Amino acid sequence: MHPLGRIVRPERVPDSVMGHLGISSPKRILLFLGCLALALLVAQAPPVVAALEPPARRALFMLALAAALWATEAIPPFAVGILVIGLDIALLGTPRGGATSPRDWEQSVAVIGDPLVWLFFGGFVLAAGMARTGLDRRLARSVLARLGERPGTILGGVMVVTFALSMFMSNTATTAMMLAMLAPLVASLESDDPFAKALLLGTAVAANVGGMASLIGTPPNAIAVGALNDLPSPVVVDFLRWTTIAGPVAVLVCALAWLVLRRAYPARQRTVRLPPEPEIDRTDPAPRWQKGVVVLVLLLTVGLWTTSQWHPVPAAAVSFVPIVLLTTTGVLGASEIRGLNYDVLFLLAGGLALGDAVVRTGLSSWIVGGLPTETMGETALVLVTCYATVLLSNLMSNTAAANVLVPLGMAALAGAEPRIALPIAMSASGAMCLPVATPPNALASADGRLRARDFLGVGLLVGVLTPPLAVLAVRFAHG
Repeated sequence: MHPLGRIVRPERVPDSVMGHLGISSPKRILLFLGCLALALLVAQAPPVVAALEPPARRALFMLALAAALWATEAIPPFAVGILVIGLDIALLGTPRGGATSPRDWEQSVAVIGDPLVWLFFGGFVLAAGMARTGLDRRLARSVLARLGERPGTILGGVMVVTFALSMFMSNTATTAMMLAMLAPLVASLESDDPFAKALLLGTAVAANVGGMASLIGTPPNAIAVGALNDLPSPVVVDFLRWTTIAGPVAVLVCALAWLVLRRAYPARQRTVRLPPEPEIDRTDPAPRWQKGVVVLVLLLTVGLWTTSQWHPVPAAAVSFVPIVLLTTTGVLGASEIRGLNYDVLFLLAGGLALGDAVVRTGLSSWIVGGLPTETMGETALVLVTCYATVLLSNLMSNTAAANVLVPLGMAALAGAEPRIALPIAMSASGAMCLPVATPPNALASADGRLRARDFLGVGLLVGVLTPPLAVLAVRFAHG
């Protein structure tokens, strides 16, 4: 017997120590250390040391570490964003890192107050108000109840509602709500009825693609717009302009996906009855006046966003309309505000900091200098970058992929930055080949009816079509 009591086997010591430290997964620690070692090797490689100044090498270390951590998910994605901000302060906010003033480090944390972060925060508050009063469910139910009983019409209606809601709400929250409403219908179908798969896949696809159509629909959109705003000669892409460029692409991709799903997963019966009032919607604690407030705030906010060219209020400032009105009227209380997706805001801020560091230190110019940009031509370069975005976004967060590729793509196409930044952002929303590629896919796969090959089929369609359509749309808008 051990002098202190229980015998501790040597091979159990590491697990025991980690358990006392509150570390449940040694694999994550090893992944983190591996990512750190890889980033150090990249930043200290002899060709890199010979070609880059110390600040650029430090930015390369940050870029390699962030990309590796996002790809392996050794730590949560939002934590990578916070880590990037901390490293930006430690490595580039000091005189050794290129700072010329004791206050230079403040630009590293200023990204948390970036207008785009507030734009997304306003979108989150507006979505929370809709969810709190049941307006989102009421809207979805009222539309779905009028779809009739034809399977193709029901599938199209489900995708339209999901698409529209995901333009203003989190695609994860939209998918969760829609799947809950569709649960009685899916459960009423036979276990091997292909139409059940069509409904699940259609919901996931529409949620993923719907975010492409709105500036606040998904973080990659804001990352591209933020990078364009930070150019020496800023390129302003407001809410309406984004929607007019990306909206048609998103609608076309979603319509083609509907056609494919309708044919690939036909219903076994001519008519399908959609339950008009799911059990989840029968209790609605919000008083009627609060629903009226949310409707007015929604109309006012979206109206100001879509008419920004006719008034001087920036889109980020418009976000304070729902933030102020929904909190001061009591529609949203402390518990609802605490429940907002702050992790996405930190992920977005970290991406903005990373992009700024890559450009500020000259690292982007060095990376682009090694690419065969002259021999490829502009269109080929943009398409290759967009397909790389689709590939990376299937393996890591689409926000993380945009954080890495937007600044690099813009540096590769200096002077015509919108023609690459906007397609990259749209392509990030076209990545949905795997069950774990996006949260909507993961939610849809939880039902157990879908297999990986189901996601692969429709995911390949969306992933192949989105880049060229995005390039055409942006080329048409920007010449």
